[in-house]
Amino acid sequence: MASLKALKIRIGSVKSTQKITKAMKMVAAAKLRRAQEAAVAGRPYAERLEAVMSSLAAKVTVSENSPKLLAGTGKNQVHLIVVATSERGLAGAFNTNIVRAARAKAVELEAAGKTVKFYLAGKKGRVLRRFYPKQILHDQEVGHIKNVAFTDAQIVAQDLIARFEAGEFDVAHLFFAKFRSALVQEPTGIQIIPVPLAPAPAVAPVGAQAAVEYEPDEETILADLLPRNVGIQIFRAMLENAASEQGSRMTAMDNATRNAGDMINKLTVLYNRTRQAAITTELIEIIAGAEAL
Repeated sequence: MASLKALKIRIGSVKSTQKITKAMKMVAAAKLRRAQEAAVAGRPYAERLEAVMSSLAAKVTVSENSPKLLAGTGKNQVHLIVVATSERGLAGAFNTNIVRAARAKAVELEAAGKTVKFYLAGKKGRVLRRFYPKQILHDQEVGHIKNVAFTDAQIVAQDLIARFEAGEFDVAHLFFAKFRSALVQEPTGIQIIPVPLAPAPAVAPVGAQAAVEYEPDEETILADLLPRNVGIQIFRAMLENAASEQGSRMTAMDNATRNAGDMINKLTVLYNRTRQAAITTELIEIIAGAEAL
């Protein structure tokens, strides 16, 4: 049985930890609202642009003059998985779920005979080095980012586009956590390079299709929109991750605070029982000594 001094020290240690987790929960809650508003505000534009680009990709006739981000490399062998995670831990299963989803996609692609590479954006994604030490194409440093801005996403997007045009991969998938609520963050994977074709509708629309005219021409417009779409999708992932991280951290710290409280109660009961047992033992020894005299 632990001594009274050891129990008292442990109770004090757990109380200190509880104060830290409670403070971290309050900080995460304060940051969550702003991050959530930014993620929700940016979501409609990113989703609509993705739908528009997919629709255009299905309608435009791909030729030698078509942008490479639209036409692709003509191959489907080398797949790049972009894993967007956070720089800090203590956020529950937030980073673990993203990495797990990316690994599941890698296993699926490898089972189909594809070559898989990884592009890490965030320190916590480096756990993939344990499983794929020779397949990490690049580790993008994002620790300097305090408030997510579109310029930060453009840096990653321009690097990805340059590597794509250099022939380092054929298809790129982006994995991040879509914010649902403070309790739910959904790991999500989307294809960002080349533009995926929109799925064909189950029922053909009634009536004539709308005619689409391009001014000045479709190649010029797509050449401008396609790189922008990659940047927007990465920006969207960063905003979703920022909100998801704070929501997950707030929930994790709340659970940690509650668990610390439960542990303090249990240790306090054990401390009181041990103290009472020590007092009872001393009284018995005194009574036994008095009777012996």
